[in-house]
Amino acid sequence: MNASTATQSADVVAALLFILSLAGLSQHRTSRNGVVFGVCGMALALVATIVFASRHISGAAVGLIVVAMAIGAVLGLWRARVVEMTGMPELIAVLHSFVGLAAVLVGWNSYYEVEARGSAQTAVAADLLRIHHAEVFIGIFIGAVTFTGSLIAFLKLSARMKSRPLMLPGKNLLNLGALAVFVALTIWFAASPSLGLMIGITALALLLGLHLVASIGGGDMPVVVSMLNSYSGWAAAAAGFLLNNNLLIVTGALVGSSGAYLSYIMCKAMNRSFISVIAGGFGIEAPAAADGEQGEHRETTAAETAALLESADSVIITPGYGMAVAQAQHPVAELTRALRERGVEVRFGVHPVAGRLPGHMNVLLAEAKVPYDIVLEMDEINDDFARTSVVLVIGANDTVNPAAMEDPGSPIAGMPVLRVWEAGEVIVFKRSMASGYAGVQNPLFFRENSRMLFGDAKQSVEGILRALTPRTPRAPQPDSPARTAQAASAG
Repeated sequence: MNASTATQSADVVAALLFILSLAGLSQHRTSRNGVVFGVCGMALALVATIVFASRHISGAAVGLIVVAMAIGAVLGLWRARVVEMTGMPELIAVLHSFVGLAAVLVGWNSYYEVEARGSAQTAVAADLLRIHHAEVFIGIFIGAVTFTGSLIAFLKLSARMKSRPLMLPGKNLLNLGALAVFVALTIWFAASPSLGLMIGITALALLLGLHLVASIGGGDMPVVVSMLNSYSGWAAAAAGFLLNNNLLIVTGALVGSSGAYLSYIMCKAMNRSFISVIAGGFGIEAPAAADGEQGEHRETTAAETAALLESADSVIITPGYGMAVAQAQHPVAELTRALRERGVEVRFGVHPVAGRLPGHMNVLLAEAKVPYDIVLEMDEINDDFARTSVVLVIGANDTVNPAAMEDPGSPIAGMPVLRVWEAGEVIVFKRSMASGYAGVQNPLFFRENSRMLFGDAKQSVEGILRALTPRTPRAPQPDSPARTAQAASAG
């Protein structure tokens, strides 16, 4: 087997490992294996790239590649060790911006390589030059949109920029106009490439990416993160075509298609139009009155909450981003164990977009060793709230907002939410009465069966644990009909 065949074989194996990685990451129990498959696939791809490069470029250039990879590895390991789970969404947004910037640089390099050396001295045949020019133009456009869009997402997710949408007059026409100009310039560039057109499309794409994401409100940011993931995949695929790298094409297509599908699933979970979200059509700013209080709220204490939980038959915990910020997952897991030891049925209800990243809450709960079988999705648990004694809303806001179902004029109208207000008692853990990330006030706070437990979520849960009386085990409560039916179907 020669070096070329070995490299191609390595590319195929790496691509299969990436597919296995996606399959593993689709379920909690196999997610660790999915990460291992992905790491192995990437390591194999890097080795194959170095081997391939060593046959076509000088040893000094290969040395520079190895140095660049080492720097990237060190930075990656450092960030992975120090980043908090609450910082993962913005970290991912930054990583997406790197992919977009790389695609822009590859596009510019490919243009100059052909223009400077001519098609006779490159891998581009003369009769394929127009196709190559179109690839360059499209790759730069996708990469630049991904770059600035990801930077704006990072600024919003890290609270360095307000989460409310940018509402320029005729914003949809601006987006459509930019796309129309892109199509026209692509045709022009394919026929007659020039440096001016390269500069023009790069600037246009950078501005479009900025405007697209800035026009999307905080309530839709989880979809934006997934959407940018898809964009980065297509940018990588475009770079693969320019570099004649089949593995990069396959990998980019996997990331692009899986990110697009995840965005579509999330839009369905939020009752959003996929096309409208990616075009910046949602996230309309809430009316000013929505920020004001809509009634009188009632407060409670950790001791009162502990007494309420001890007398409950069933408890559902609905976590949100506030739990992640307070790093309260471990005390919450300890509270879960303490209540279950007392015979209280405890389960978790997780909204599809809880937190600011798909699967964010599931990862936190798994990290705290909460059993998988008591962590349920919204569709699995929503019908059980009416038969539940107590619901603990820990850091969630928009995902438990009844306005989504009851107020047609709300910016989150139609978004499926966890119907926590149907339970006997609702305890809401919050630092203040401020509105959620979408900028919408929550009428749940003023319901007769709701109580507010103000303060840091971690400290509040720890206070409840201290207030629990010494354990006196009760007879285990029977499972709910929904849980019994689920167990029967699983068996």
